[in-house]
Amino acid sequence: MSFHLNVNDKEYTVDVAADTPLLWVLRDSLGLTGTKYGCGTGQCGACTVHRDGEAIHSCVHSVSAVQDTKITTIEGLSLRGLHPVQQAWVDEGVPQCGFCQPGQIMTAAALLAKNPDPYDEAINEVMADNLCRCGTYHRIRRAIHRAAKNRATT
Repeated sequence: MSFHLNVNDKEYTVDVAADTPLLWVLRDSLGLTGTKYGCGTGQCGACTVHRDGEAIHSCVHSVSAVQDTKITTIEGLSLRGLHPVQQAWVDEGVPQCGFCQPGQIMTAAALLAKNPDPYDEAINEVMADNLCRCGTYHRIRRAIHRAAKNRATT
């Protein structure tokens, strides 16, 4: 079947089965490999993208469920340099292995879009769906606070 998708403000038509996970459409059909495969069950957050601004796990959402929505991947988070969350990640030296970072960044960006100055408890609650094998959670939290502060001053 053919599905029309809006990904990173570009229109695409893909020919895939209706139940194909969005993750595989992004990676295999569109070549957007920044979104990572982690568990395939929506438990780790490595595959997080935005659907109409909401953070979702792309491994458990079928392509048929996301047509007629706006999908944003890590590649489309900022078209003009680094997004404030990405810059904060760099400034705080968050990544170690880096595998989970696209999902972490996408979740953090969605959080800050809704809550521009979150407390630690709100950060912990939202970010709990994103696992980091390296355990950089304290740096992730610092980076989110930095991004919130930087967004407020820009």
